[in-house]
Amino acid sequence: MRSFFSQNVTGKLTKVRAGLRRAFAVQPENQPLADEDVQLLERIAEVIVKRRMAAPATMFLESMGPMNFLGSQALHFLTPILDCAFNTKEVEQVARLLERRDTVTRLIAIIEAKSSPQGATAQ
Repeated sequence: MRSFFSQNVTGKLTKVRAGLRRAFAVQPENQPLADEDVQLLERIAEVIVKRRMAAPATMFLESMGPMNFLGSQALHFLTPILDCAFNTKEVEQVARLLERRDTVTRLIAIIEAKSSPQGATAQ
């Protein structure tokens, strides 16, 4: 009876450990973005560069980078309110992008590329 009990507990503990290993797993950073996601990031970067806000935007994004997931959850929460002023599909797309850890660094790279003198002459 004791061996049955210990085997049962051991089996359950193994399942719990396996579940906890995947519970906090994040997606790998090197997965490619969809074309529509890249286009959205390009549009955001163009607006920032056009308004000559590249340096402040880069500094803000770098300082707030670790909190991007929290920002995505706030966007999901505020989507019904933001629906009045913005396109709902794009708000949800930005929220989904912010859930990825590498989106902020990609956006910073796009902004820097567009704001560089070579990027300004290419436009």
